[in-house]
Amino acid sequence: MKKLSNTKTLTLAAMLTAIGIVLGYFKFPINQFIEIRFAFVPLCLAGLLLGPGIAGVMGILVDVGGFLMYPTGPFFPGFTFSSMMTGVIFGLFLYKKRVTLQRMIMTMITYTVVVGVLLNSIWLNMLYLKLGCFNTILYRLPKEAIMLVVNTAIIYTLLKAFESVKLYEKI
Repeated sequence: MKKLSNTKTLTLAAMLTAIGIVLGYFKFPINQFIEIRFAFVPLCLAGLLLGPGIAGVMGILVDVGGFLMYPTGPFFPGFTFSSMMTGVIFGLFLYKKRVTLQRMIMTMITYTVVVGVLLNSIWLNMLYLKLGCFNTILYRLPKEAIMLVVNTAIIYTLLKAFESVKLYEKI
């Protein structure tokens, strides 16, 4: 966390956190319990550029900041933990590593299984569904499978575009 004394790092982390909070506001509901969000995109960039520690802290700030700005239900720390894990996973898989399609697919599979399928299903079951964790996972699995492909395409395209303009070298 020595990098936190660097002004450039703090500024980038603050900007990505603000973007994450704003993106968290935009959601596309499929039904009462399933929605599509893109707040993970800035956390992915933070993991890639700043590492798992800072990206994890940003995940907490994005979730809490998003709740304070746009509350859509009760605050539940489980979703904050999921958001933190999102940043940590992206940081562990992408920080100081070359972005390849294989690495991106493995990163997104890990993110989808750990956060989307397991953690978020547990939290939704605890709060609302009461179907049992296994049934909640089965209920959410089709959406997560579709979003795995969509999210992988979005992130890979975005990161390759940043790479082509040498954005990583400027940060």
